Amino acid sequence: MAINYEHLLNYNLPDIEVELTERDSMLYALGVGVGTDPTDPVALQFAYEDGLAAMPSMAVVLAHPGFWVKNPDTGIDWVKVLHGEQMMEIHRPLPTSGQLIGRSRVTEIYDKGAAKGALMYQERVVSDARTGENICTLTASTFCRGDGGFEGGPTTPSPKPHALPEREPDGHLDLPTLPQAALIYRLSGDYNPLHADPAVAKAAGFKAPILHGLCTFGVACHALVRTVCDGDPSRLRRQDVRFSSPVYPGETIRTEYWQDGKTVSYRATVLERDVMVLNNGYAEVA
Repeated sequence: MAINYEHLLNYNLPDIEVELTERDSMLYALGVGVGTDPTDPVALQFAYEDGLAAMPSMAVVLAHPGFWVKNPDTGIDWVKVLHGEQMMEIHRPLPTSGQLIGRSRVTEIYDKGAAKGALMYQERVVSDARTGENICTLTASTFCRGDGGFEGGPTTPSPKPHALPEREPDGHLDLPTLPQAALIYRLSGDYNPLHADPAVAKAAGFKAPILHGLCTFGVACHALVRTVCDGDPSRLRRQDVRFSSPVYPGETIRTEYWQDGKTVSYRATVLERDVMVLNNGYAEVA
């Protein structure tokens, strides 16, 4: 059965209010690999309460509406959905604690055809519950592989991804992931068994549980903070990416970057298998 375009575009996603604690901020940082060298000052700012700062990519887990596409009234074949892209805009440095509200909505759905699926875009604005000030805006695309061929929706092509420069990268940083990385990262809110249960991973076609795509996004964020931001997380104002392949916990992620003023392009590969896992990356630094 085809999805209903107007129904999804107006789907009621309730506001999510959460209390963020310093422990949450430190746990998130450990989940994306901070602390491999526990004496490193750049790492300690994300993992130690004295002068604690938030990793910018933590924005993607704040006040998240959950796996709502699984709701029967969406009409979405949720078993076939994939996270296609993630965009993140930081309006001010993330707090390490406080009351937050997330307001989510579906912004557009592109029909790729009955045999090619649909591409759904969602937006989430996270604000301070006390002051009402917007903290960050998250936009994500979900590839609904089993839901193409519906009526309505735009006839224009979906947005093109950011094009990487054709020259050699200006630099790179290799960051290892722990064998237990997915088990740590899931404690920040994504409990999909694909990232923990070997039987579920095998049924999905993987040899072992895979790392969350947003954890790989966080590893790349860590690399950008260390390189183009000189260790200062407040300088990273935006980070976008397209997911291209999964990572297995324990693998090493190489983030390559090109810097053109305030604009940074990047991609990430797994060294052990020489596979690109993040592509068409775009970032803005202050």
